[in-house]
Amino acid sequence: MAPSSPTLKSIDRLLARWGICSRAQARHAVAAGRVTVNGASLLDPDTWVDAANDQICLDGNLLSARPKATWMLHKPVGYVTTRVDHRARPTACELMPRDLPWLAPVGRLDLETSGLLLFTNDGDLARTILDPSSKIEKSYVVRCSGPLMQEHLDHLAAGVDIGDGAGPTRPARAELLARDGYECTIRLVIHEGRNRQVRRMVRAVRAGVLALHRERIGPLSLGDLPAGQARALSADELDQLRIALHAARSHNQSPPAADV
Repeated sequence: MAPSSPTLKSIDRLLARWGICSRAQARHAVAAGRVTVNGASLLDPDTWVDAANDQICLDGNLLSARPKATWMLHKPVGYVTTRVDHRARPTACELMPRDLPWLAPVGRLDLETSGLLLFTNDGDLARTILDPSSKIEKSYVVRCSGPLMQEHLDHLAAGVDIGDGAGPTRPARAELLARDGYECTIRLVIHEGRNRQVRRMVRAVRAGVLALHRERIGPLSLGDLPAGQARALSADELDQLRIALHAARSHNQSPPAADV
């Protein structure tokens, strides 16, 4: 049974909560003997420690909670959302300023997708954004092959089966932005984050994706931030994001099942 004190946490959770590294990185560091607690080496990443009273060091450096930071990056096409890529492809993390503390991407944008990508060391905020129950809006601009008609947009909005076994997608918003011969550009606003969801939704209405760009997450938009550049979120933007997350979760909570 886990200890009940709020200052007691497993070492991997504590290092992640403090914004030092991810839980996976913490477990690797502990297993490699890089972490000490009160001067003694620690080898079990499931060990519980006291955040208020224990002296915890990584590579001999005394640790403490780092200030929370959240940044947005305008990710270009051609970058993967990972810290290290075994195929030596450019990574989105390489675009972040070098002097920042450890920050982790919140979710992913695939290699061929551009747009808004958040980075944070606030684990609670990241989990809330990624939690399926939050249902915060994510808006994408999609250039499609195939002259999508209103019936296709209505189908996308109502929900389509994307073949992942999880049933149809949740209701969305779909609007035509431009049409050019056999191509068109649409805006698709969704409230979930299934794997490659937008691409698979477009394929479900028998069209292809030529370009995909995420323009907004909740109240956050890229504005005039150039591709490949990053900036910190302001305190006001963080407040707006938390308000939107709370409102989306409250609005989308399912009512209790009726007695039968």
